[in-house]
Amino acid sequence: MSAQCDYSFGIEEEFFLVRPHSRLLATQVPARLLKRARAELGECIESELLQTQIEIASPVQCDIGQARRQLGELRRGLAELAHEHGLALLAAGTHPLGQWREQSPTDKPRYRQLVEDFQIVARRSQVCGLHVHVQLPDGVDRVQAMNRAMPWLPLLLALSTSSPFWDRLNSGLMSYRQAMYDEWPRTGIPDFFAGEAEYDAFADLLKRAGAIADAGSLWWAIRPSPNFPTVELRIADACTHLDDSLAIAALFRCLMRHIARHRAEPPPCDAATRRLIDENRWRAKRSGLQAEFIDARGRSEPALEQLRRLRELVAEDAAALDCTQALRRLDTIAERGTSAHAQLAIYREHRQRGASRNGALKAVVDWLLHATVPAAADAAPTPSAPDSP
Repeated sequence: MSAQCDYSFGIEEEFFLVRPHSRLLATQVPARLLKRARAELGECIESELLQTQIEIASPVQCDIGQARRQLGELRRGLAELAHEHGLALLAAGTHPLGQWREQSPTDKPRYRQLVEDFQIVARRSQVCGLHVHVQLPDGVDRVQAMNRAMPWLPLLLALSTSSPFWDRLNSGLMSYRQAMYDEWPRTGIPDFFAGEAEYDAFADLLKRAGAIADAGSLWWAIRPSPNFPTVELRIADACTHLDDSLAIAALFRCLMRHIARHRAEPPPCDAATRRLIDENRWRAKRSGLQAEFIDARGRSEPALEQLRRLRELVAEDAAALDCTQALRRLDTIAERGTSAHAQLAIYREHRQRGASRNGALKAVVDWLLHATVPAAADAAPTPSAPDSP
């Protein structure tokens, strides 16, 4: 990822491949789908651990408007190719009707090794996320910038929540993906490393001990990317609406610029800080935008109030990066709620009408398919009634 502008960025969106009539996850995906997608849409289309997952990794971006156009075209193009193979594209942290026991890993050496090493943890990893990369100016230590960003991670999770269902049940969480992902080692909130040199030394220690092949196996909620000169945000659920993805990406980009401009300020890293961040991460995955976050003095702050504070903090950066319009989508998320709110509302509405649990979950899937790629959903074959068992 090379910089062509200040704070260039990239967005990675993970999706599920779904059989639209049954609304179930695809269990076997033809290899020719990925091959054709890469031929027609570019190498930005990538496979994932499970065959039912596929990823769009955007080209390097300098402008959020251009990113919206490119990612919108990629979502539509991938959805059209999937449709030709009897499949549909769905963006959410978990699939409401997903059954992990039915899934097959992608037949690649790296994924086979992950399943061999992590066993049921890897086989259960039926989750999709949103990753955002931001490149910082020369001379800015990525790990020190990461330290400064970490207190805001629970808020970024709360803005993205899209995984309230797991194994055909209402999990009671707004982001079950976060709970499931905690089964993996080297995930969650990282420790406060002094800088890139100390971080790299720790990764090298694990590599020499045979615990990891390389720094790419440090799967924390934020990290210095092992492949690009960026800081990589990894905590967010996959966003059903593209504009939600873009708003979160824009907010993270603005935060990174603010941190780079104030690099002399010390990070908040006393003994309790990381544990407070992790406590707030739990509150975000449990309650999403209704969470009350705790500060270093033990005071509570509503997630939406913290969002207001962050937007004020980065207002100058938003203007400089031409992100002000993209950030207005955060008002919509605050008022309307995230994908998780919409999914739960649809589920409850259909249950109140007398639908079976599976019938209500099918209605949720129908909404997810339509919201992920509206034009593609409109063109898809008419599915069976959602209230059927």
